[in-house]
Amino acid sequence: MPVKRVWTVLLPLLAVLTGCQGGQSTLDPAGPAASAIATIWWVMLAGAVAVFVLVMGLLAVAMSPRRRPVLRRPRLLVALGGLALPIVTLVALLVYGTLAGRQVIALGQDSDLVVEVSARQWEWQFTYLDQDGVPVATTLDRLTLPQDALVEFRIGSEDVIHSFWIPRLGGKMDAVPGRVNTLRLRASEPGAFRGQCAEFCGLSHAQMGFDVDVRPEPGFNAWLQRQPRQQGAAATPGGATP
Repeated sequence: MPVKRVWTVLLPLLAVLTGCQGGQSTLDPAGPAASAIATIWWVMLAGAVAVFVLVMGLLAVAMSPRRRPVLRRPRLLVALGGLALPIVTLVALLVYGTLAGRQVIALGQDSDLVVEVSARQWEWQFTYLDQDGVPVATTLDRLTLPQDALVEFRIGSEDVIHSFWIPRLGGKMDAVPGRVNTLRLRASEPGAFRGQCAEFCGLSHAQMGFDVDVRPEPGFNAWLQRQPRQQGAAATPGGATP
């Protein structure tokens, strides 16, 4: 194959693989929920590839002039490649995905921290609650989280439908006006991540993102102590102090 044709094939592939890395890649998980979702993705990809290869193999044999007599029967090919194989594969993926879903939603686990998320065009407001449900800090467009803590997000919207998503920590959850949706996430490693609105919400939708700062628990507690303590305090970008 000429070199030019090789690069024509490789460049789009490299571009796709490059997009699978970075601060917003679901295939670069930094938490158990995101890890479970990434594993489901790879398992589904493997299942899809297996179905494709086997069906193409049956098709090649069926079209071959030297095919075996048993494969000359169209009904048998349809039963094997069109019914039995997809059904078995899809049932296996359904069972696996259902079991993995327990890890994604942190079923049966108690949360360590509650954060109220309020979305509005074009910003995110985060309100941190203490164990009694009293607001102790509020920030805009910057979310600070303790490492290894299970955080419960109570998500709502003040105007239109938005969607709260931190790709490296887990799945997304819609922010719907007049309704509170719950999402639980755990960050297993410290660092800076990126969150975004995953539902088209207007002309500035692409700019409706937020920074996520995951700190070890002592660092998070120290950060929280530096925030304004009075209830109803005005939100400040990133908190009162870094």
